[in-house]
Amino acid sequence: MSQPDLLSRARTWMADDPDEQTREELAAVIARAEQSGDLSDLADRFSGFLEFGTAGLRGELGAGPHRMNRAVVIRAAAGLTAYLKEQVDPEPTVVIGFDARRNSDVFARDTAAVVTAAGGRALVLPEPLPTPVLAFAVGHLGADAGVMVTASHNPPQDNGYKVYLGDGSQIVPPTDSQIADRIDDVRSAAQVPLVDDGWTTLSEDVEEAYLDAAAAVVSPDSPREVSLVHTALHGVGAEVIRRAFERAGFPAPAPVVEQEAPDPAFPTVAFPNPEEPGAIDAALTLAEAVHPDAVIANDPDADRCAVAVPGPDGWRMLRGDEVGALLGHHILQRGLRPDAGRTVLARSIVSSRLLGAMAEEAGLPAVETLTGFKWIGRVEGLAYGYEEALGYCVDPARVPDKDGVTAALLVAELLAVTRAEGRTLLDVLDDLAVRHGVYATDAFSVRVADLSLIAPVLARLRAQPPQHIAGVPVRSAEDLAEGSAHLPPTEGLRYYLEDDTRVIVRPSGTEPKLKVYLEAVVPVTLSEPLAQARARASGRLQAVREAMEELTRTEG
Repeated sequence: MSQPDLLSRARTWMADDPDEQTREELAAVIARAEQSGDLSDLADRFSGFLEFGTAGLRGELGAGPHRMNRAVVIRAAAGLTAYLKEQVDPEPTVVIGFDARRNSDVFARDTAAVVTAAGGRALVLPEPLPTPVLAFAVGHLGADAGVMVTASHNPPQDNGYKVYLGDGSQIVPPTDSQIADRIDDVRSAAQVPLVDDGWTTLSEDVEEAYLDAAAAVVSPDSPREVSLVHTALHGVGAEVIRRAFERAGFPAPAPVVEQEAPDPAFPTVAFPNPEEPGAIDAALTLAEAVHPDAVIANDPDADRCAVAVPGPDGWRMLRGDEVGALLGHHILQRGLRPDAGRTVLARSIVSSRLLGAMAEEAGLPAVETLTGFKWIGRVEGLAYGYEEALGYCVDPARVPDKDGVTAALLVAELLAVTRAEGRTLLDVLDDLAVRHGVYATDAFSVRVADLSLIAPVLARLRAQPPQHIAGVPVRSAEDLAEGSAHLPPTEGLRYYLEDDTRVIVRPSGTEPKLKVYLEAVVPVTLSEPLAQARARASGRLQAVREAMEELTRTEG
């Protein structure tokens, strides 16, 4: 785009922007571009409309169509409402939630104003609350759709806009593209009708109903003696976790005080994701002082749950696949009858195959889905589903989405049960390995400054599929973009090696990086006991990781 065209487009957008703050921001960007001749910042802000997909919207806060701001959100709300009026109900009911990130409350209010002006019924949660409360509220209130304003565990400068349908599950294709088409029809935010009031601000009854449902995920007669440390990572999970634990009869976890209150700046962490190195250091420091049975961490919107446990070499963060297996085991131990209505165990394609082995032994169906709870939550007959990125669905009838609060409660119950037996979660993981084999997983990311660097890596792997990885022949190579009888098409590649090692390469759906997932499987036998099997699996993973780091190297 030429400089005059870019400047003209920017001025047109600025005139249409309903927000004084972002108008002033864009005016300053335009002035700098005119004075310096450097159009890079302006060009990035106008590189396209922030794309609406199965994750809704997510991006950096700021002025321009490629940022999260009121002008973009008003267009998105108008497009969503138009879709609902055409496809669902002429007077749709939309429940709206928001977290404590910058402008989350503003974007929630704008959405309510758009829905109400269009003749719909907008129901707004009364305060910043976890995403699972919104997912629960959609079904509990019988709404046609839900909107959650959150960027989950993204950096502080981001925000997002997640859309749920009336069954409480996230949108999937083709709904996302149909909504995107309606958003594209909205040419001017200033011309979208808004009202100053008329929507309903919900009472605390919805949160109370959610807490009742959450407390019901644990057995009423199971042990309750357990001690925990909890960090909310400056998000909205602290108070809901405390109340859920008390309602379920567990002692409230000891909070990491400096991370307990919501703070959109996330001042004590470099990246507000419990998976990231250093994110739970403050919780581990507290754990060293109070000696709990485990540390629990939620991400800022509390839909994910991380667990750390004491081990022989100090505190150890459990991998998402380990927590996924532990919760699956606990649910199976409590009893799922093959003739019951909900018996399916589901996992994403990048998660460990151990859950499938556990389901097979129990005589229960297991399903593999694409990544994301937009797929897992839709599995018919779902009893339990998880993905390795710390997402667990333990109450799919009420919250068909990942829920870090109910997951934490079920972890607490399992801890209390094992503690009463004089055992630990590490003992349970040992039991599972002896019974099913060692399923060792690892993952790494290739972060890029420019998303255009990812496509050439995938193109190279497609043009020249590896015949061997780390010296082991590739048994099969699958282009996930072609889809299959069991999986819709998705960008990515999957390899199985002759030794049953699995490798998946796929771009992240929410961040500028290429992700590589690895899994090695080694049976535990009399000739190769647990310690040796684990060592061999670890060696396999390391060798395959080194090979894949070379194969996925980007240029530039």
